Amino acid sequence: MMTQAFYTGLSGLKSNQTAIDLKADNLSNVSTVGFRSYEPEFASMFETSINTTAPGTSNNGIGYGVQIQTTSMNKDTGTMLHSEKSTDLAIIGEGWFGIQGENEALYTRAGNFTFDRENDLVTQDGHYVLGTMGTNISEDNKITDIVEEVKLGGIDSQEKLRFPKDLSYPTEPTKNAKFLGNLGTEDEIRTIGASVVDKDNNKNHLKLTFIKSAQQPASGMQWDIKASIQSLNGEEIYGTKTGIVKFDTDGSLISNTLKTIDNKGTEINIDLGNGFDGLVSINNLNISASNITDGAIGGDLEGYTINKNAEIIATFTNGQQTSVGKIAIFHFRNEQGLDRASGARFSASSNSGRPMFYQNQNGENIIGANILNYNLESSNVNLPAGLTDLIILQRAYDANSKSISTANEMMQKALQMDA
Repeated sequence: MMTQAFYTGLSGLKSNQTAIDLKADNLSNVSTVGFRSYEPEFASMFETSINTTAPGTSNNGIGYGVQIQTTSMNKDTGTMLHSEKSTDLAIIGEGWFGIQGENEALYTRAGNFTFDRENDLVTQDGHYVLGTMGTNISEDNKITDIVEEVKLGGIDSQEKLRFPKDLSYPTEPTKNAKFLGNLGTEDEIRTIGASVVDKDNNKNHLKLTFIKSAQQPASGMQWDIKASIQSLNGEEIYGTKTGIVKFDTDGSLISNTLKTIDNKGTEINIDLGNGFDGLVSINNLNISASNITDGAIGGDLEGYTINKNAEIIATFTNGQQTSVGKIAIFHFRNEQGLDRASGARFSASSNSGRPMFYQNQNGENIIGANILNYNLESSNVNLPAGLTDLIILQRAYDANSKSISTANEMMQKALQMDA
């Protein structure tokens, strides 16, 4: 029995020391962003059953020591910490950011990212963040399309999110201009206009002037229309064109002979509508006018930001924005099986299974979590509970140490008795 006391005490020392180290590591990372704490789980090493025939009693056992059976990850979400950077991200719910380690992909809840000098999205220590790059950037670093959302690619196609330093939004000359409003029926000159963009990245003014025709049809109303393209200050006129607009007796548009006008090399389609959809000529209604045009002035890159959908948004000096990439959020069948690489970073293992993406009802990959930008997830270490556990474990360590000392004293007395 004295030998048993030695081994029981020794196993207790070893197990409690492991637990103390684990708790100390948790407490040392109480300020580490995205840190997940671990809890030790104890189990008896061996146990001998004691049979008893006394009524009302059951079999009991004597333990021969204790061991750390496993350590389990605390999957509670840490407190959200507000930030002033859109590149600081927090995951609400399940999921992990992916970063490129030296030899393999690593996974973390720490979303304190930044854009480096080359406009690559990286961690604070320079590891690339993984995701899907958009396909709307040409080889000469020009935006080819405005995209609200970049679709998440396959699990094995995720790559480093690297974006060009010099990205430009190309000029889009205006090709369509639609006009809406009421000309009224009075014999007065009506003028409406719209801002249009030419191929040289200049804003010009498309001006439409309406004058009642000298000869009116038997029914309805007819207006002469003159279109002109001119500089915004009106000092230069680049082209003019005329036509005729006819309205029915109810004021709805019947026909328009002015369909296009040249804007310094780009033809603009002029749409005055049809029926009551567009321009009308109705009495006793307020005179009004509005327009809808396409095209855009070119612009240079102002910078990159990240929105709450994990989209990388490029913003340009002309006010245009587009998504150019998407941060991937990885999921695992068994998060408890992840191996800690260091601090708040983990690697996949045979226990965790391969990383995967969630999918929507259309079979498309999605991030499968809510993302908070301008926020960071703090460590989920419970400081008061951790300090209390550390005291308890230290006392248990001392008790096991005392049991070894007691067993040693008993062994010495036994030897003396034998002598």
